[in-house]
Amino acid sequence: MGSKNKLRRFKENETFENVIQPGREEVVSGNFSLKGKWAEHFGNDHPIVLELGCGKGEYSVGLARKYPGKNFIGVDIKGARFWRGAKTALEENIPNVAFLRSQIELITDLFAEGEVSEIWLTFPDPQIKYKRTKHRLTNRKFLEKYKQVLNQEGCVHLKTDSEFLHGYTLGLLQGLGHEICYANHDVYKNEGSPEEVLGIQTFYENQYLEAGKAITYIRFKVK
Repeated sequence: MGSKNKLRRFKENETFENVIQPGREEVVSGNFSLKGKWAEHFGNDHPIVLELGCGKGEYSVGLARKYPGKNFIGVDIKGARFWRGAKTALEENIPNVAFLRSQIELITDLFAEGEVSEIWLTFPDPQIKYKRTKHRLTNRKFLEKYKQVLNQEGCVHLKTDSEFLHGYTLGLLQGLGHEICYANHDVYKNEGSPEEVLGIQTFYENQYLEAGKAITYIRFKVK
């Protein structure tokens, strides 16, 4: 993407009512006004669902279309990417989805304890190299953060084309005593996967499928 395109998208994001872009200092200082008050942003008390590392926002928008009784928030630091999802939501008048430009590691500064009902991790970078494990979105540090913001019945969904990340996550969850609600190492070949897993396909997911890669899925609760 050219720098002019990026600048144009950043400018447009500033005008979108469904895009929130707090400054880092505002967030880490504890002054982020929407923490604990996301229901006010949406104007209802429907369950709040996050997609962390939402990319172009395709999954967040797809879930919002399917489940009007839930509120969805796509979180990503790259605003030029989720511009597409934010624009689509406005064009289609989908009121129950928003996009938050921030780093994922700040979620405990962005959401209050128990404020979130579900978290989606869709095709995150598996961070296979050992030195990059601190960025892996299912590592121990991130699981602790998810536990803080999720309510008592809250769950995490991991959908990935990475057999490595699928196996690593299953092993870590079992080792830490977390509850694995459902796991499938090839959702399109094996029966039983939920509709929200099969019914929404992102641009990259279609590419993975065309290349013959298996799509895996885990739903779990952090105890």
